[in-house]
Amino acid sequence: MAKKLAVIGAGLMGSGIAQVSAQAGYDVILRDVTDEALARGKGGIAASYEKFVAKGKLTAEQAEAALGRITTTTDLDAVADADIVVEAVFEKIEVKQEIFRALDKLVRDDAVLASNTSAIPITKIAAVTERPERVVGTHFFSPVPLMQLCELVRGYKTSDETLATARAFAEEIGKTCVVVNRDVAGFVTTRLISALVVEAVKLYESGVASAEDIDVACKLGFGHAMGPLATTDLTGVDILLHATGNIYTESQDEKFAPPELMRRMVDAGDIGRKSGQGFYRY
Repeated sequence: MAKKLAVIGAGLMGSGIAQVSAQAGYDVILRDVTDEALARGKGGIAASYEKFVAKGKLTAEQAEAALGRITTTTDLDAVADADIVVEAVFEKIEVKQEIFRALDKLVRDDAVLASNTSAIPITKIAAVTERPERVVGTHFFSPVPLMQLCELVRGYKTSDETLATARAFAEEIGKTCVVVNRDVAGFVTTRLISALVVEAVKLYESGVASAEDIDVACKLGFGHAMGPLATTDLTGVDILLHATGNIYTESQDEKFAPPELMRRMVDAGDIGRKSGQGFYRY
């Protein structure tokens, strides 16, 4: 069983993946480009473990042991002997391709290279390596310690063995997997939420209904835990604009064309909870 994991990127997603993996017994190398980013990431993990201890979901000893299994580094070479590498950096294809080019030269031939992308085709990321059959998508959901889902994405050349290794890893760290068999932009989940968000924004933008009423309709009518506009504020209007834009660019499907209102909100800095204002005020 693969027991050595490397996570590239110590942001919210990367540190979350590191946290649940260390808790499940993996030795984790968490890599980012600055010591400040690593300190923030590891501090967030420690704080999250403390919350689990306070709620009685972990013992203090378990939390301490898990934190002890996470090593931080700014040196990419440190990931060379990992069994699985999960990339969780910014959603920009050039950034991801640069990392995968470097990883391809560094890691063992039998290592699995995974990307936590939510919308970029895995085939495009895998194409810059000499081992596209060893590259797979592992799309986790935020916050990783609380969200049960992992969307596994098969690139055009991903092997059955690679997919099986990725599934075993995700299940070992407590996730339920869905498999995307064809590498379409946005996969299953980002396509579904993007289509819903785009339509919700259009309804709001054209004055059909208030943001509150659109969200209540989805919550009470469809049993959604959170309405699409509140979800957009939580995720970030900028993040969802980027995701829908990626899918639209790839698919040229009009239903994914980002509404003008989303663009103007991002231009104005009203990007949701993190800025204090989105479709709602925080």
